[in-house]
Amino acid sequence: MALRFQKLKLDKFRQRTVSMRLPLFAMFLLMGVLPMVLQGQIMGRSFRRTQIDGRVIEVQNQSLITSDRLSRAGYMTAPSRDVLLDKELDTIADIFNGRIVVVDRNFRIIKDTFKLSVGRINVSEPVLRCFNGENSILREDEKQYFAVTAPIYDNTESRNIIGVLLTIASTENILSNVNSVEETSRFFVVTASLVMVLAGILLTVLFVRPFEKLQVSLDRMADGSLDEAVSENTYRETKRISEAIQRTKAKLQSMDRSREEFVANVSHELKTPITSIRVLADSLMGMEDAPVELYREFMSDISDEIDRESKIVDDLLSLVKMDKSVAELNVTQVDINVLVQQTLKRLQPIAEKRHVELIYESIREVTADADETKLSLAISNLVENAIKYNVDGGWVRVTLDADHKYFYIKVADSGIGIPEDVQDNVFERFYRVDKARSRETGGTGLGLSITKNVVLMHYGAIRLISKEGEGSTFTVRIPLTYIY
Repeated sequence: MALRFQKLKLDKFRQRTVSMRLPLFAMFLLMGVLPMVLQGQIMGRSFRRTQIDGRVIEVQNQSLITSDRLSRAGYMTAPSRDVLLDKELDTIADIFNGRIVVVDRNFRIIKDTFKLSVGRINVSEPVLRCFNGENSILREDEKQYFAVTAPIYDNTESRNIIGVLLTIASTENILSNVNSVEETSRFFVVTASLVMVLAGILLTVLFVRPFEKLQVSLDRMADGSLDEAVSENTYRETKRISEAIQRTKAKLQSMDRSREEFVANVSHELKTPITSIRVLADSLMGMEDAPVELYREFMSDISDEIDRESKIVDDLLSLVKMDKSVAELNVTQVDINVLVQQTLKRLQPIAEKRHVELIYESIREVTADADETKLSLAISNLVENAIKYNVDGGWVRVTLDADHKYFYIKVADSGIGIPEDVQDNVFERFYRVDKARSRETGGTGLGLSITKNVVLMHYGAIRLISKEGEGSTFTVRIPLTYIY
């Protein structure tokens, strides 16, 4: 029970849909706010590093200049300290908000601008490295200071290192200024982010509004308002969607009219034979001493009407089956030559009865993927129509050909032809060019509609060329390989 409940909750969660506003709004934020925040962070760090590096270089240059002056003045070997040089060291230390320490060769501090370590020993790593001839920079970013060393030489030509000038500079002022700039930058980012959020909301609403209008129009169509025009041309996409909806609506209206006409035609076609049967039966029942010959004639007419009714029902059932999914096709490898020959053999008695010559012409052997039963029905309908609507002593030529991709079945006749203005309607259900002659030949008006459905189910095409009084030619094109 618990597992079933969890499954139901999971199904409900999967069925939930998200409004298009949410991903659009998130996209605006990602494209607007995120780059700005990242840029602010990167620029802040870069600015901090640049300021500190600049101060380090400045202190390093000043230390070299000062150590050179101390070397030339003999500061380390003089019996008494130069007061001016001491004051200069104090001034430099104040400028850099730091401390200057001078260490002699015995590692003893002889000058400290803080006056705290004079006389003490300093054997720190930067001092040792400087006595070995290597200037060093020690950075302590967490403690907000850095130390720079510079050698002090004697006045001899050998230029021996007799002391070290250690300058310790604070970065507190720099970091304070950087923090102030970063706070200003953060305030700007927050303000700009709020503006971007408001702009994102506004843009999302404006972007989605045309689609909401389309949805309203579609809802009205769903409620049955098919006569209302759908036109939303704000964007190129919404314009294309509107045009597609208009085409769909036109097709729905056409299908609705076709359905109404189909129902009316079916009712009429089914009612006509029944009416004829009833009239004949009433006539027989109204006769007291009718001769046997008249009974036989009336019963023969009743039998014909029953056959006609049966054929209408069979054709309607065929159409219903073909209106379903194409998955109902029983596709196999079919020898089309044999199929056409068998179809013509079945129709040969009808052709002989009407004195019509059946001619079969096969250009090449053809094997294709097809539903043998349905394709046989389609070919039979075409050939039977060509026989029925022909002239006495006429002919029907059936030609089979193929190329590397399709096979072609052409059914040409020397019959009465079809007027050009009605050729587009001949594949509609129950449509008849000559209703009187169709009834005489037993036609239901469904044969060509069935044929077209069969061809379309095979992903094929059918074309009609006809001229009134000169016959008709139907050409069917079907792929050799059925694509599932």
